[in-house]
Amino acid sequence: MTEISSALIEQLKSVIEICKANPDILHHKDLAFFKQYIMSLGGKIPSMRTDTSGDVPRTETNAKPPSESAADIGESEESDIELDNTGVVEPDRDDAQPMGDPDKEVSEDDVEKSNAKKRDAIAAFGAGEFQKAIDIYTEAILLNPGSALLHAKRGQCYLKLNKPNACIRDCSRALQINPDNALAYKFRGRAHRLLGHWEEAAQDLRNACKIDFDEQADEWLKEVTPNARKLEEHRRKYERKRAEKDMKEKLERARRAREEHAKAAAAAAAASAGSGGADESGAPGMGDFYKFLNDPEILTAFQDPEVAAAFQDISTNPANIIKYQNNPKIAAIITKLATKFGGGSGLGGLGGGFPGFPGSFPGNFSSGESPRAPSDDVGLD
Repeated sequence: MTEISSALIEQLKSVIEICKANPDILHHKDLAFFKQYIMSLGGKIPSMRTDTSGDVPRTETNAKPPSESAADIGESEESDIELDNTGVVEPDRDDAQPMGDPDKEVSEDDVEKSNAKKRDAIAAFGAGEFQKAIDIYTEAILLNPGSALLHAKRGQCYLKLNKPNACIRDCSRALQINPDNALAYKFRGRAHRLLGHWEEAAQDLRNACKIDFDEQADEWLKEVTPNARKLEEHRRKYERKRAEKDMKEKLERARRAREEHAKAAAAAAAASAGSGGADESGAPGMGDFYKFLNDPEILTAFQDPEVAAAFQDISTNPANIIKYQNNPKIAAIITKLATKFGGGSGLGGLGGGFPGFPGSFPGNFSSGESPRAPSDDVGLD
C-alpha cells in the first residue's frame, strides 16, 4: 500500500472539515470533480429536500451559490427554485465494482478471452438477465481493463438495475480511457438524470450527441433540458448579482482611497508649513489657511486629488502658484480662499496677501499677467 504523508493527510482533514461546516460548497463548479467522485462511491450530496410521502414528484433545490446570502440578493427574491424531479431514484450504495488493474499488460490471449466474455454478456443483456451480464462483463474487464467499451456496456447494465452511481463509476472510467466515448457520456448522462443531477446530465448528453448523434440520447437530453436551464439561469442570475456587488465594492474602495489621499495631502501640506505660527516675514502660517477647510465647499474641493496635489505643491513653494494661473479649477479655489482671508476680491493681485504665501503678488492673476515670486523681504499689506 502506498504511504501517505502526514501533510497530505492534514490537508485532506481540512478539506473534510470545510465540507462539513458548509456542505453547499460541494456544489461549486470548481469542485464538480470531487462531487462526482463522492457520488461514484455511493455518497449523497445534500442538495435536495425530498418528499417522504412516496415517490419524489417535486422538490425544492437550493441552487444558491455558497458564497451568497439572502441579504446579498435581496429578501424579495426567491433563493430556491422548484424542479420537476419525477423519476428521480434513491442513490445506490453498493460497494464499488471491480475495475481491473489499469497497469496490467494485456496479452492477445487476454483480448480474445475478453471478447468471448463480451459476446456472452451481450447475450445475457438481450435476455434481460442484467445481473448476469454484469458478472460476465466484470470477468471481461479483469482480462482487459483498458477497454472503454466494456466499462460503458457494464454501466448500461447497472442503469437497467437502477444503480446510477455504479453506472457513473463505470462510465467515468471509460472516459478516462477514451474521452471521446459517446456511449459512456450517454449512459452517465442518464445516470445523472436518475439522481436528479440535471446540469451534469445535460452536459453529458450534449457531449454524447455531439460525438455521435443518437436518437435516444437526444430524447433524454430534451427531458433534462428544462430543469437544467432553470438551474443554469439561476446560477447566471447570482453570478450577475455577485459581479454587481463586486463592482460596488470596488467603487466604494476607490472613493475611500480618494478621500484618504486628499486628507493625507492636506495633512502633509499643513505639516510642511509648520504649526501655523507666523513665518520670518510676519505672515500667518499655513495653519491659518487650513482652518478654512471647515468650509464644506472647500473640503469637497480638496477631496479632488488634483486640487489636493496642487495646494501641496503651493504650500511647499508659494512661487509655484504661477503654475496654476490658467487652471480654472485651481484658480477658483484660490479666489475663494483669497476672498475668505479678506485679502481682496478675486485673484486680481491677491491684494492683502495670502496666508502662507509671504508678501503680495503684484500683477493681475486673472488677466494672465505673471505674478512676481514672493520673497522674504516683502510683508503683508
